[in-house]
Amino acid sequence: MDKLNITHLAKLSQLALSDSERAHVEQDLAHIIDMVDHMASVDTNSVEPLAHPLDAVQRLRPDEVTEEVNRNRFQRGAPATEAGLYLVPRVIE
Repeated sequence: MDKLNITHLAKLSQLALSDSERAHVEQDLAHIIDMVDHMASVDTNSVEPLAHPLDAVQRLRPDEVTEEVNRNRFQRGAPATEAGLYLVPRVIE
């Protein structure tokens, strides 16, 4: 990474970096890129993929109604209702 790229990245991420901070970011990014390059060079052809959570079957409880909704009771405290709906002031003109 050259300083022009670091300056561009800092601008894109809306960061104000001093010269010393820019130097630290440059070193950190260089280390990260080296690590990614090193990881990409490792031969993983003989490695089995790890288990994925989406392959697992989950035990689910039965979907049963456990309580009744009494709309009239809930709407008694509302300032205004009509046809089972809550009436609210208009907020968009």
